Amino acid sequence: MRRILIILSIASILSVSSCVELDITPKNIVTDDDLLNTPAGMDIYIARMYSHMPFEDFKYMAQWGLEYNGWLASLGIDGTGEAVNRDGITTSFTGERTAYWGQAFELIRDANHLIEMLPNYQEEFASELYDHYLGEAYYVRATVFYALARRFGGIPLVTSVIQYPAEAAQMEVPRASEEETWDQVLADFDRAAALMQEKSPKKGYSNKYVALAFKSQAMLYAGSVAKYNQTVSGRLTGLGEKTNVRVIGFENDSWQQASNRYFLEAYKAAREVMSAGGYSLYKKRWQAGDKGAQYQNMIDMFSDLSSPENIYVKEYLYPTLTHGLDSYSSPFTFRSPLSAGTCPTLDFIELFDGFPRYPDGSIRVTTGNSNTQGTYVMYDDPMAFFEDAEPRLRAYVIFPGDEFRGQQIEVRGGIYTGGTPIKPLFTNYAYNNADTRYQNLPAYTQSPKTLYLSPRDGGGQEQVEYQGQQMLAAGENGPFYDNPEATLTGLYLRKWLQTSSTADIGEGKSSQPFILMRYAEVLLNAAEAAVELQAAGVPSPDGSDMLQVATEAINEIRERAGAVLLDAPLTVSIEDRNVVRKERRKELAFEHKTKWDLRRWRVLHYEGRDGFWGEERPKETYSNNENFRFRGLYPFFSTEDGKYFFDARFQWVSSKTFGYTPLDYYFSIPSGEVAKSSVIDQQPNR
Repeated sequence: MRRILIILSIASILSVSSCVELDITPKNIVTDDDLLNTPAGMDIYIARMYSHMPFEDFKYMAQWGLEYNGWLASLGIDGTGEAVNRDGITTSFTGERTAYWGQAFELIRDANHLIEMLPNYQEEFASELYDHYLGEAYYVRATVFYALARRFGGIPLVTSVIQYPAEAAQMEVPRASEEETWDQVLADFDRAAALMQEKSPKKGYSNKYVALAFKSQAMLYAGSVAKYNQTVSGRLTGLGEKTNVRVIGFENDSWQQASNRYFLEAYKAAREVMSAGGYSLYKKRWQAGDKGAQYQNMIDMFSDLSSPENIYVKEYLYPTLTHGLDSYSSPFTFRSPLSAGTCPTLDFIELFDGFPRYPDGSIRVTTGNSNTQGTYVMYDDPMAFFEDAEPRLRAYVIFPGDEFRGQQIEVRGGIYTGGTPIKPLFTNYAYNNADTRYQNLPAYTQSPKTLYLSPRDGGGQEQVEYQGQQMLAAGENGPFYDNPEATLTGLYLRKWLQTSSTADIGEGKSSQPFILMRYAEVLLNAAEAAVELQAAGVPSPDGSDMLQVATEAINEIRERAGAVLLDAPLTVSIEDRNVVRKERRKELAFEHKTKWDLRRWRVLHYEGRDGFWGEERPKETYSNNENFRFRGLYPFFSTEDGKYFFDARFQWVSSKTFGYTPLDYYFSIPSGEVAKSSVIDQQPNR
């Protein structure tokens, strides 16, 4: 009876209400009228888009992809040769655990929606502000298309909102050709730059010069792919099986024209930023001839939010928006809860000026012509080995024995108690002997024992009595050969880390900013595009002497870095092109740039690996077919004369092998997207 009464009551209510309008928007749904008609509403809309941008900063790990997660935060560990890490996240950049696909098209929809609907509210805004909001939408779409293109090549170019539900033909957008994709990236960046204001209307927004700076980066990538795909055996190109569209690579009769066009656009964009953007290299503490000041200047520039070099910065705020770089990548002394997540390699520091060299260009550690000849060069302390190194390198890497956060970072590969002079510990330092370790040497395993190492940290370390005191074999900061929580290479990261001795180190306690785009990169973009254009015989678009522009850009960066200046203008030779590439590798290290540069130069597969370092090096010294490895620089103490010597060999602790093939220059399209679609093609040969 109770149930019947309830039903009747509902029926009577409905009959009374039958003439009332029921098409009322629920109050928990935000509409265009709520967001797109005021600056405050637009702030919310744009902030939401920016929160999903494919920016690579402290919360990006190449192995995992854009998961916006700072766990195990490390930099340069993705097969670039910059650094290594003890964990499985140290792998070549051949794919991402979370493919950047679905979330990309969600953000593209947001940008398309703004482009289509904002004109309905144009009268609510001043014309300049209205144009800027539209420009932000095009900038977001350009950035997402760019992120997709450099991962996958040709992509579905969704440039309007797809309404749902709809006919299948309207819902399905096939992959465009790679050339069409890059043309769309170019068009969107151009539209963004034309619409946006020269100065960001609010903190966190972009502006015209942000768009131009990223355009120069994107077009440098496009020009390189169009050109250097041709250098890969069999030409790195192919058609989609479902659509017969050239989804990767360029047509044989158009690649050169496309390459020149993209390099030209990269140069023009960079030049506009250089001439009108008002940016300059950070030199607040810099002093000519003063290495200490130059070093401190480069330390300060990565945390100074007022830097004139900063073009676009991702800011953090403690305690609400933080990351964990210091917690995972500080020296072992500061472990909280982990450490040594980013261990720079010997291969990386060999890029820099200021070291003695063997005839083959590698860093000299012995008196002979290779590290198997002569005897070790002895130093009073480890820092003496680095006394002539570029100040820029010291700002990026913690050397053994240097100070950090008010402490001396004591690093030893071990202690040697045998007689001097000391011959090389190994007779074979080649790639095929990389797995022979110090603990395998007779000096360590046989009697009389003359080599002491550290199998673990703390009180368990091997110790040697020296001048009446016990000396730990590896010092306080390793390496410990069966505990990879200390340095793996003899070196630690310094760049980006907090330097204050009072800094609170721990998970989620770091708030230093990440510079996503800075003026130095724009200079490097201009220099590289200039050399490529001049080599192709393309005239300057603005009447400038492109090789002079390139030379001055490189020297401006080198002067600030405390490096040796070019003593002659750059030319169109391969050697001078590589000078520019090498400078880029040095300056932009640990900024998530190098892994993309190596991909676009097509130097990661074995046949192209001679140019891996931005200079010619025999690939056989660190490579074997598709596999390659990196080296450490290990200081040892000699009790016989109280001095240090260095040994240069392949990574000794938690060793990592990297691999790369031509197929890896393009990531696979997510298999689920291919399986469910009649028009989405998988990469050729996959």
